[in-house]
Amino acid sequence: MTSQAHRPTPASAPRVSRRGFLAGAGAAAGAFTLGFSFPLPTRAVAQTATPPTAPEVNAWVVIQPDESIIIRIARAEMGQGSLTGLAQLVVEELDGDWDRVRFELVKPGENRRRERVWRDQSTGGSRAIRGSQEYVRMGGAAARAMLVQAAAQGWNVKPEECSVAKGVITHKPSGRSTTYGAVAVAANRIAPPATVALKDPKDWIIAGKPLKRLDTADKLNGSLVYGMDLSLPGMLVAVPKACPVHGGKLASFDATAVSAMRGVKHVLRVDDETVAVVADTFWRAKTALDALPITWNEGPSAAVSSATIAETLRAGLSADTPYIGNKAGDAKGVLTKAGRVVEADYSFPYQNHAPMEVLSATVRWTPERCDAWAPTQVAEAALDAVAAAAGLPVEACEVHTMRIGGSFGRRLVTDYVRMAVLIAKQVPGTPVKMMWTREEDMAQGRFHPVTQCRLRASLDGSGNVEALHMRISGQSIMAYARPSLITANGDPFIFQGLVPDGAEMAIGYTVPNLLIDHAMRNPHVRPGAWRGVNLNQNAVYLECFIDELAHAAGSDPLAFRRKLMANHPKHLAVLEAAAKGIGWGTKPAEGIHRGLAQIMGFGSYVAAAAEVSVSDGKVNIHRIVAATDPGHVVNPQQVEAQIAGSFAYGLSAMLYGECTVKDGRIEQQNFDSYTVLRLDEMPAVEVILMPSGGFWGGVGEPTIAVAAPAVLNAVFAATGRRVRNLPLKNVDLRVS
Repeated sequence: MTSQAHRPTPASAPRVSRRGFLAGAGAAAGAFTLGFSFPLPTRAVAQTATPPTAPEVNAWVVIQPDESIIIRIARAEMGQGSLTGLAQLVVEELDGDWDRVRFELVKPGENRRRERVWRDQSTGGSRAIRGSQEYVRMGGAAARAMLVQAAAQGWNVKPEECSVAKGVITHKPSGRSTTYGAVAVAANRIAPPATVALKDPKDWIIAGKPLKRLDTADKLNGSLVYGMDLSLPGMLVAVPKACPVHGGKLASFDATAVSAMRGVKHVLRVDDETVAVVADTFWRAKTALDALPITWNEGPSAAVSSATIAETLRAGLSADTPYIGNKAGDAKGVLTKAGRVVEADYSFPYQNHAPMEVLSATVRWTPERCDAWAPTQVAEAALDAVAAAAGLPVEACEVHTMRIGGSFGRRLVTDYVRMAVLIAKQVPGTPVKMMWTREEDMAQGRFHPVTQCRLRASLDGSGNVEALHMRISGQSIMAYARPSLITANGDPFIFQGLVPDGAEMAIGYTVPNLLIDHAMRNPHVRPGAWRGVNLNQNAVYLECFIDELAHAAGSDPLAFRRKLMANHPKHLAVLEAAAKGIGWGTKPAEGIHRGLAQIMGFGSYVAAAAEVSVSDGKVNIHRIVAATDPGHVVNPQQVEAQIAGSFAYGLSAMLYGECTVKDGRIEQQNFDSYTVLRLDEMPAVEVILMPSGGFWGGVGEPTIAVAAPAVLNAVFAATGRRVRNLPLKNVDLRVS
């Protein structure tokens, strides 16, 4: 495991049995290690230890004799703060001392060796906390019970006569007290409880509070080692380049042209698409790669452009399709007979993840073992990719999990890990750090899919919506990434935020005649899960069109929505809160205009209200009020930071984000052509947290989706012009 206090080392981990693994540095000194196994979540089963020098580890909690508490974290930390939130949940149930808490990151090989006691290690879909909150809380609760039992046995009293506060156990009748560290060894011998009771969130004193993050200090003092910073003795650096046209091949390269350049060690064919230069430094490898003569076989996709992709998608807007995401009544029939139909076409472009830390992985391969140091969102999938590329059993491989310098979904894919192993395999015994250049990182992305949408609705004489048909035409991420998930009804993830019901992505409007369908059109550009995924464009399409319908009906946008949302109280509650926060219904300052949007995504209900002005064709976003109901809030400070960050990401996409295709390749290769929001463009963000309880939703992604439509609706209020094709940089907003 990687501890917050230690840098990764190149030492290969020995093979460890499930019962014999020593948990952390303090295990041999008598640390108490708690874990639990399946079945869960109906009960949290702790695993006991036989002598304390060799405890059975299935560990979530380690309490050392010096009273320090180590919480083991199985999910990836990439800036979103879930590491601290998960620790809060465990320590809350443990009744531990937060000031003594540290953390360690779980390696996927250890998870496999212990029959996946840590369960799913993937981090995506805003699931890091909501997907594991129950069983990590059980871990803390079971640990507390075992520690109290150990103290009670030592005193020969009943456990129920004891209380705990900040890791201090007190026998209430006698006033005797002891600490967790003092009874840690004895607790290892305690049989785990068959069941545990979790606290009511209203009684939380650690969870639910805006505590400082556990992972801030090492970022500030420079001790944190990101994947691209890792240095191992004798390490070489590899810089790869793949065919710039996705799906194209590497035809040939002339290694002799650069082999004699300073520092160059190897010029290698990596796979059918990729060549790499291995040198003693990054710069020497990059310089040689830039000079390397390469011939590509780009294939038929070299003729593809943004214009040809748009034409293909446009044809899908009126084509027949069997893929239906939501259907009620007879929308097509009603629209055919309707006397008044409102229609609009929208589009959403390719987007790049563009994290600050480019893709990298360090690998040391030998015929017996392969170790990888990889920033990844999917540690177990990365381990499988390492083993497959290494040609070794999974048991002979390990991925040393690392903190991540931004990802936004890009590191859900393991292509770069596989590539790093294929390179290191050709340099056996030597650690090789593979680093992509910024240009390669952007050219070989897994892009937010390109789509278009046609919306048609009919209004009756009172301005009520009779029927709505929403046709999405465009790319399916799952058709590329996980075709096994494609059903007879297409890609279910296309309809995020638009499905009729459920706890994850339900639509917030009731329309008597409704049809939402998808014409799948898959260009060659590789798609991926870009933060917020399909919820982003679906919110733009639906929320901007609802505004169009309100205008056509001569109705206030909030009042118009209220009529459609009578059956959706949680959707409506956040919308009302955002509207109240922005002052909807009151006159704004001179030149300021407002817009609204709401959506449900990733289990949470979110809404935004924006204030903008437009001057000389330029949009100035002054203020956004965001209301969120995620069910429960583990750390309000982190949630507020996530929401503000999500607006920065979503507004960047709305204002500037666009990846265009020419000659089959992505044109935007760096931040000079792929612009992101600047600090002076960031609006003031006011967050309204309104957790209603009873469910667990995500917070990292949902509010991205309402950023753009809230602002676009405000832009219409300011200019009278509908922006239906993003980004805004391509639209002339000057009022004639």
